[in-house]
Amino acid sequence: MQDFLTSSAVLTVDLGALASNYQIFQEKTGSNCAVAGVIKANAYGLGLEQVAKALKKQKCPQFFVATLDEALHFRTFDKTSPISVLGGLFTGAENTYTAHQITPVLNSPDDIQRWQKHSLIKGQDKNKKLPAFLHFDTGMNRLGLSAKEFQALRDNSEILEGIDVQTILSHFVAADDWAEGWALELTIAQADLFADIAVRFPQAKKSLANSSGLFRHNHYHYDMVRPGYALYGGNPTPETKNPMNPVIRLDARILQIRECRKGESIGYAASHKFKKDTRTATIALGYADGFLRSGSNKAVVYYNNQPCPVLGRVSMDLVTIDLSGIKGKQPVQGEAIEILGPHQSVDDLAKTAGTIGYEILTSLGTRYKRHYI
Repeated sequence: MQDFLTSSAVLTVDLGALASNYQIFQEKTGSNCAVAGVIKANAYGLGLEQVAKALKKQKCPQFFVATLDEALHFRTFDKTSPISVLGGLFTGAENTYTAHQITPVLNSPDDIQRWQKHSLIKGQDKNKKLPAFLHFDTGMNRLGLSAKEFQALRDNSEILEGIDVQTILSHFVAADDWAEGWALELTIAQADLFADIAVRFPQAKKSLANSSGLFRHNHYHYDMVRPGYALYGGNPTPETKNPMNPVIRLDARILQIRECRKGESIGYAASHKFKKDTRTATIALGYADGFLRSGSNKAVVYYNNQPCPVLGRVSMDLVTIDLSGIKGKQPVQGEAIEILGPHQSVDDLAKTAGTIGYEILTSLGTRYKRHYI
């Protein structure tokens, strides 16, 4: 690969696989349900602009980001596609939302009051309203209107005066833990609560299902689903085989190969001591690149289809691996080691690091040469 001549590691993003995953959602939900693109956190680490443009080619009708800055970045290359900020209406930035046609997701009474005030100021015509999405908390207890705040909306229609509530939404707590009895009960309870809320907003579109939720029951699809993690190849149904296509591959350069002797140690804090003479490789990868330190002495990478365990501590720029199990052709300095790819998914690496694939994806470093195919 030409990119590997000057790069310590190459992250390959398969935009065709991304498009295929999007089409899986479309087939799963049907023609009456829109599939939004959740592209927050730099499109889960894969590249906001490249991912958004690929999804737009699939006629993605709605995009979601977490912050206003992310929405403004989106507007530098896409002036027209609908974009909403899940993090709410940033205080004092009301004019920025309207100037750039960014729709806020209103999460609190304060968000509603400020957007209403801004709407009444901006609206020359009292019949003209500013668009917004309303987020209702059905069990997450993070963002969103509480049951008490929903009651206030239901009892006083003037609270939403001047606001065009285009969509109402909520978010599942544990749809990915479907196999657990408590998670199943909680998911059903959330869905029931959202259904009760939805009745009060007959004109607004409804959105409940995330990546896992859209696979659990078609009753959760409503008018729009919001897949994120699964779009990028993560498994939305951990208890079963992953239905999604892998989107990324990560390869890192071998910087040096050495022979370590029995009784010696390797890496910081001498956390691994050799019980026998061992051939090792040091590769150009570290926690500065999102290869988590929690993978020290536990994670595995691959050479020529064969596993190479990580030895010692993961440091900022370097990881050392065991080559003693390699059969056949032996690796040499300058060759590539597979970190993520056919032999190890994001979910696999996350498991060895004691975390979730979301953290692996969103931690992908800026030093990688990104190669889009």
